[in-house]
Amino acid sequence: MKKVKVGIIGCGHISNAYFNAAKRFDILDVVACADINPAAAKAKGEEHKVKAVTVNKLLADPNIEIVVNLTIPKAHAEIALRTLEHGKHAYSEKPFAVTCEEGKKIVTTAKAKKLLVGCAPDTFLGGGHQTCRKLIDDGWIGRPIGGTAMFMGYGPERYYHPSPAFFYQKGGGPMFDLGPYYITALVNLLGPAKRVCAITTKAFDVREAGPQALIKREKLPVEVPTHLAGVIEFQNGAIINMITSFDVWKQGHNPIEIYGTQGTLFVPDPNGFGGPVKLATGGVPGPVISECPLSHIYTENSRSIGAADMAYAMQSGRKHRCSGALAFHVLEIMESFEKSSIAGKHIELSTTCERPAALPLGLQDGLLDL
Repeated sequence: MKKVKVGIIGCGHISNAYFNAAKRFDILDVVACADINPAAAKAKGEEHKVKAVTVNKLLADPNIEIVVNLTIPKAHAEIALRTLEHGKHAYSEKPFAVTCEEGKKIVTTAKAKKLLVGCAPDTFLGGGHQTCRKLIDDGWIGRPIGGTAMFMGYGPERYYHPSPAFFYQKGGGPMFDLGPYYITALVNLLGPAKRVCAITTKAFDVREAGPQALIKREKLPVEVPTHLAGVIEFQNGAIINMITSFDVWKQGHNPIEIYGTQGTLFVPDPNGFGGPVKLATGGVPGPVISECPLSHIYTENSRSIGAADMAYAMQSGRKHRCSGALAFHVLEIMESFEKSSIAGKHIELSTTCERPAALPLGLQDGLLDL
């Protein structure tokens, strides 16, 4: 196994998770970083002992094979396409792009240039979700027939994010921010989807940033739906009710539940790598809920695992799990919620993808192939 040199573009809020987790994987060697703000790149470069350069210099570096794109959503497609034009493999933070038109251009360009594209989230490769995948594949709940996927909160601007404006711009909102975690997890568990039916709305036309924002009490125009409710029908026949919202003060739903002919699976938060995983199966006088031991490793924050998996694929020729086809399919599902609401009808999906291969059991830490 040869180390693959990586450059990171975007040194903002999420970048530390990528820098730190990349050190865990033997195949990755992060050698450079860049940001539209040179001071941000310089700070991360010093912190993680990599060189800080301009975006143009990073893309032109012949030694870098993978570019990890951590820019804001509306820049994802532009950076991905520039990466591919420079002959490098492109791995992006979610979402894949902000429109299917952009996403199609990325996958078409990558195919023409015989390069790989990948996209977060890679949390479905964590021990919690891989355990759920194994339980379904091993038949513990029988045939999946339905389920729920619920993310509801009151928006990131009030609590934690220093620069929250982009959450309410094109490519933001709860569906494009958190939806990729939930829908990617569902495709991992159930396979590709068939159609979507939804209704969307928003509670406010303008929101106000909290005290942690870089611009105190900044007014944030809301350009996207902030409460989306719908149904996803999967090709295997399972029907999932899904809600994503930035307009809910409090709720009590499990993140994901999968209902099968022989039991119910309680799936952990898809924005994390661990558990708990719970299973309810037949008992006397009724189903008993039990917590399941996790079958796979990588239960701590392992962002970069998707890029590492792509690096393995580059060297072995096998398919990578966080693929462009998967990300493009997830993008169309997300975009279809608002399309369905506007059109007042089901949206038949034009994309599909292979269900990602499950991770093997018995991996050693830092490795992804046996």
